[in-house]
Amino acid sequence: MNLRESARFAVRGVMANKLRSLLTMSGILIGVAAVIILIAAGTGASASVQKSVSSLGSNTLTITSTTTGAGSRGGGARGGAGGLGALGGAARAGGGGFGGAGGAGGAASSSTVNNGTLVQQPQLTLDDAQALVDETQAPDVASVAPVVTAPSVTATYEGASHTVGTFTGSTPSYLTNDNDSLQAGVPISDSDYTARKRICLVGTTVAVDLIGGDGSAILGQTVQFNGIAYQVVGILTAKGSSGPQDQDDRVVAPLTAVQDTLTGYGTISSISVKAASSTEVTAAQDEVTSILNQRHHVTAANEDFSIFNPTSILSALGTITGVFTILLGGVAGISLLVGGIGVMNIMLVTVTERTREIGIRKAIGAQKSDIVGQFLMEAVMLSVFGGLIGVVIGVLVGQLQFGTFQLVVAPYSVVLAFGVSVAIGLFFGIYPANRAASLRPIDALRYE
Repeated sequence: MNLRESARFAVRGVMANKLRSLLTMSGILIGVAAVIILIAAGTGASASVQKSVSSLGSNTLTITSTTTGAGSRGGGARGGAGGLGALGGAARAGGGGFGGAGGAGGAASSSTVNNGTLVQQPQLTLDDAQALVDETQAPDVASVAPVVTAPSVTATYEGASHTVGTFTGSTPSYLTNDNDSLQAGVPISDSDYTARKRICLVGTTVAVDLIGGDGSAILGQTVQFNGIAYQVVGILTAKGSSGPQDQDDRVVAPLTAVQDTLTGYGTISSISVKAASSTEVTAAQDEVTSILNQRHHVTAANEDFSIFNPTSILSALGTITGVFTILLGGVAGISLLVGGIGVMNIMLVTVTERTREIGIRKAIGAQKSDIVGQFLMEAVMLSVFGGLIGVVIGVLVGQLQFGTFQLVVAPYSVVLAFGVSVAIGLFFGIYPANRAASLRPIDALRYE
């Protein structure tokens, strides 16, 4: 008996009891759909986490001081900061940059500073940021942006007030380093920085809270920050929330103006360093570490600064979410296994019910391979149809979005789930098929 004839008998066997066949397929169907949907959930979670971390700037290192103390650093107060605005890209372009900015923080190379009240370890200064703009010592650094953060800033505009989540003072290169852009207005320029202009870029949360609507009307208006007037020249593109933190509740202004009005001329809060490419982040981190260690007279054992590297965080998170996805797929795979056991159970029942049919077919000349082929094909047919329906359901559900969480169907999960369903049909169909083919014709004909 050829394959076509076996297929005809298999179809007739499946259709003989439609409800039972449908229930048998449902086990495979649910298993396949579960594998696709749960892997889509894991993939979606991984994509969401990576997007959140990447929004911080995937090629950007953030340097912060790990020492604190009362009082402020000694050193020049105002100093000249005229060259800071040219810092973006200066490392590769051949230096340039900070000019007379060093007066804002004093020399970072001194080991201790006595301000009359406390001897304190050196913290980050504008001179430290300037030192990183060196194409010889830091060839993998593309741009550098020193950052100061003003605490407890309240914005007021025509009777409306808003407590700003983050008020940042930095250089024009900060937006590039922080992976930011503007949805309206113009960015801070080098001339704005040098002239110490009191202008700012506001996040959408600040704009909407102060002026209402979509916030766009705040462009060009003058807003008071702790009583100091700043003109809004740009609105930052919305980034959304990262956990409990609203990434749009912020204001960015020239570092020179912020030091003039809100923070004073002490140490800076952090330094943002952008690597030339994603493949050079680690090299850039090593270069930055070497330069700062030399300037601060410290070693790896007693460094007074820390460097946040998003690439290492992404790698760790990728490993965690990968394990999480595998775990979800494994749990869903159990349901596929249960479905396969259901196929075997039904096929054994089918063999028992059709014992006389098997005896008659063998008596008139059917070979063992014919009987095996018929029942094995029935089992595979149930698995294939169940798998196909499961794939359709899994892909459709895998396109859904729950709030801000978007499921992402992984193509490999579709192929894997369907392939396993077919393999299960073969594996769990072999024993019933062999059992049917092993029946002696005389015993089968006598069976009641």
